Amino acid sequence: MTSSTDPSSEKIPIWRDERFMRIAVQAIVLLVVITIGAILFGNLTRNLQQLGRQFDFNFLRNQSGFNIGEGILSYQPTDTYFWALVVGFTNTLRLIFVGFVAATTLGILAGVASFSDNWLVKKISQIYVEIVRNTPLLLQLFFWYFAVFFGLSQGANITRLPGSVFVSKKGIVIPWPANQPLTWLSLIALILLAIAASLVWRQRTKVMEEQGAAGKPQQYMLIGMSVAGLLIFLFGLGWEFPQVVNNDTQGGLRVSLEYGSMLAGLAFYTGAFIAEIVRAGIQSVSKGQWEAARALGLHSGLAMRLVVFPQALRVIIPSLNSQYINLAKNSSLALAIGYPDIFATAQTTLNQTGRAVEVILLIMLTYLTTDLIISLVMNQLNRLVQIKER
Repeated sequence: MTSSTDPSSEKIPIWRDERFMRIAVQAIVLLVVITIGAILFGNLTRNLQQLGRQFDFNFLRNQSGFNIGEGILSYQPTDTYFWALVVGFTNTLRLIFVGFVAATTLGILAGVASFSDNWLVKKISQIYVEIVRNTPLLLQLFFWYFAVFFGLSQGANITRLPGSVFVSKKGIVIPWPANQPLTWLSLIALILLAIAASLVWRQRTKVMEEQGAAGKPQQYMLIGMSVAGLLIFLFGLGWEFPQVVNNDTQGGLRVSLEYGSMLAGLAFYTGAFIAEIVRAGIQSVSKGQWEAARALGLHSGLAMRLVVFPQALRVIIPSLNSQYINLAKNSSLALAIGYPDIFATAQTTLNQTGRAVEVILLIMLTYLTTDLIISLVMNQLNRLVQIKER
C-alpha cells in the first residue's frame, strides 16, 4: 500500500517563511541601530572622561546667573538653568501658538483672495505670495525688526498706529482686556456661546439635509448668539486702551519689538505658503461644484464658504501640518534679533556651562516633541474632515 503525503501538510522551511523573515529583518535592523548607538555613546563618554567631565544633566540645578529680557513666567538670575530653559520654552510657545493663528488667518485670506473677481485684490494677493515666498526668512526678520519697528520708534517719540497701537523703543502697546472678574466671566460666556452656536449650526445642517427645510429658527438663533457674542466681546471684556502720559504709555498690553518682529515675520512668511495651499485646495474642487452652487442662486462668497471651501479642507489640512511644523522650527531664528526663546536661552546656557552635548540634546528633544505634538493634533483634525466610507 502506497502512502501519499498531503502537500499542504508539509512544514515550510524557516528561511522561506515570509512572516519569520519580516520579523528577522526588523530585529537585525534594530540590533544594528542599537549597536551603532552604543558605540557612539561609548565614544562620547570616553572623550568626555578625557576632558575630566561626565555625561549628565546635574548642571541644570545650578544658578543661571543671566537675565532673560521678557517672559510670561517669573524669572530671576538666581534661578536655575532648568527654570531658565522653561521660561525660554514658554516664550517659544507664545510665539508659535500666536503665529499659528496669524499665519492661518493671513494665508486663508490671501488664498481666497486669489480667486476674487476684483482685479486689484487678486493682484495684491499674487504679489504678496510671490515676494514673500521667494525671499529668505532671515532677511524678512531683519526687515521687520530694523526697517519697520525700529523705523517707527526712532528717537524718544511714541508713534501711534491705527487701532490705538503705540510703538516706541520700549515696545509695542496694544489694547487688551482688563484683568478683572467681569473679564473672566465674559470669556466663559463667549466659550459657552461658541459651543452652543456649534450645536445649533449642526442641528440646522441636519434639518436642511434630512427635511429639506430652510432652518429659519436655527438661523435666527445663530444671529441672536452672534449679536450677543459681539456685545460681550466689545463691552464685557473691559478693554484697556493705552494712553500716552508723560511721554510713556499706560494701559493695554506691552510686547517687545523683538517679539513683534518675530511674530510678523513668521506670520507673513508662513502665511504666503498657506495661501498657496489654500489656493491648491480650492482648485482641487471640481468645477461642477461651483456651477451647482451658482445654479442654486448662491453668489461667489456664499458658494466659497458653504460649498467649495469645506470640500477643499480635505486637501488643505494635510499640507498645513508641514507648514505649522516649519513655523515651529523657524522660530529658532529668534536668536538673530535677540528674542529670548528656548534656542537663545539654551545658547547662553551652553556658553556658560560648556555642556554642548547635553544642551544640544535638550534643544533637539524640545523641538522634536513640539513637532510631534503638532503632527498628532493635525492628524486628528485631518481625520475629522475626511470622507468616511460606509
